[in-house]
Amino acid sequence: MGEYPAGVAMAATHILLVDDEAEFVEVMAERLTIRGYHVSCCSNGKDALTQLEQHPDIDVTVLDLKMPGMGGIETLEAIKKRQPLAQVIMLTGYSTVSSATEAMKLGAFDYVVKPFDNDQLIVLINEAAARKKKFADQLLEARQRPYISASKREQLIAEITEAAAKGKLHTPAE
Repeated sequence: MGEYPAGVAMAATHILLVDDEAEFVEVMAERLTIRGYHVSCCSNGKDALTQLEQHPDIDVTVLDLKMPGMGGIETLEAIKKRQPLAQVIMLTGYSTVSSATEAMKLGAFDYVVKPFDNDQLIVLINEAAARKKKFADQLLEARQRPYISASKREQLIAEITEAAAKGKLHTPAE
């Protein structure tokens, strides 16, 4: 998965930055934009859900764990429920093993502790975007697969969607 060098964005990768620290969001958005990413920003979970609804082309959400109102874990849960293929990288300045474990169980792609290395985050963003594309390709293939019944097709689509929601790659049981 990590075939893209740290400074090279995959074509048309759209990132949503969600953090209540305005200065952090501004600096990160600028750094990512310079590297060729399309970046959208917001400062809370509720706005993140709205952005994801309005922009289905968002590939990766970089989501802060601690925010006023709707926190990162609650936002992650809502994102994965509404858009199982969504890839979310959790960010926090307050790392705990329990919050990292909970985020991963809920389907987060990865968990990064502030301060972090920008190149490390970019590698994760590229890997997360590649994973979302892989899920989308699997769904397309399942929808177009010839010679299977409608019920088998629906079962396959459900399996892929469930795997995506849990943050695990689907491996067909053929």
